[in-house]
Amino acid sequence: MSSQSVKDIRIIAGPHAYEVIRDGGLSWNDIAVYFGPAVGPRWLIAAGFDLSLLKSGVLGKVRPLLLIGASAGAWRLSTWIQPDAERSYLSLLEAYISAMYTEKDNPTSIQQSLLNIIDQAIETDALPFALKHPRYRLAIITARAKHLTAFSSKVLQGFGFTVCYLLNALSPRFIFSFVERVIFYSGPLPPPSNKSICIPLSPSNFKAALLASGAIPLVVEGVRNIFGAPRGTYRDGGLTDYQLNSALPPHAYNGFSLSFLHQARIIPAWLDKKLNRYPKREMIEKTVLVLPSEDLIARLPEGRVPERDDFIRYMSEPERRIKNWRKAVRLTSHLGEVFMELVESGKIREKVERIPLNEPPL
Repeated sequence: MSSQSVKDIRIIAGPHAYEVIRDGGLSWNDIAVYFGPAVGPRWLIAAGFDLSLLKSGVLGKVRPLLLIGASAGAWRLSTWIQPDAERSYLSLLEAYISAMYTEKDNPTSIQQSLLNIIDQAIETDALPFALKHPRYRLAIITARAKHLTAFSSKVLQGFGFTVCYLLNALSPRFIFSFVERVIFYSGPLPPPSNKSICIPLSPSNFKAALLASGAIPLVVEGVRNIFGAPRGTYRDGGLTDYQLNSALPPHAYNGFSLSFLHQARIIPAWLDKKLNRYPKREMIEKTVLVLPSEDLIARLPEGRVPERDDFIRYMSEPERRIKNWRKAVRLTSHLGEVFMELVESGKIREKVERIPLNEPPL
């Protein structure tokens, strides 16, 4: 492990996790939850990290690991429980990167494109086996829309989310007046969750739940009436759980929550992106967050992490976007191996930092 490789990664932790790691390091058995944030194409730089953990099988040995995520986070974690997980993950990666869109696309056609990506990564016939995975439990976060936010009309939906945004700026509790968190889960028991309806995953609703979890408001048509769940329109799970696993109360699981993110700032919910809002301290007490260093990001194509606006920015030259994205995946492919070496050598004790808490929490 070169000194440059170590400099390419940052590890930041919540107060409790930081003290434990500084005192005695990190054990793989300490990790009870792996959270996939809703970050759009930014998930691509997590691919090397995911694949290293997946291929090594270091997680979930002593107790089943809860894989929980929203939108792109749920998509990548859904491949972990497939019978041929590595192939499923790589298929998702390729299908996602190579997808193309034009100015003629609309919410309905974009939804169909996303379903095609899911179909390339997830084999329907394998789902009965995937849902019985002995080491991993999957939880897919979605948001069931209420009132105007449930309409397909961009005018009505846009007005609904505008009101939601304004009220959310006053208090984050108002988000639940407009959407309801619905978690689709595998395994014998639902995850211990906050303000959620929990629905068992089945071969009949698996792909619909995945599709709904990534159905960005106004951009992607919502998914209606998912089998086994309350009737309604389901949208992006990032509306309630964007970059923070607020669906699970930290006291409800015995261990740490691991996550990979592209930045040190954790944005709780989708509508908080432009607000000066940070997580409550108790929600990140047990969080271990891995991220690329600023120096590594500067070496990525155009000096930044892939983002959803790239679809628009390079609409007339999609080959350039695809080339940039593949290069970003390649340049970050070593981060999982670096993290694993830091954990197993105990050097994570010197590398870990505190999650910044200098901003006032909610």
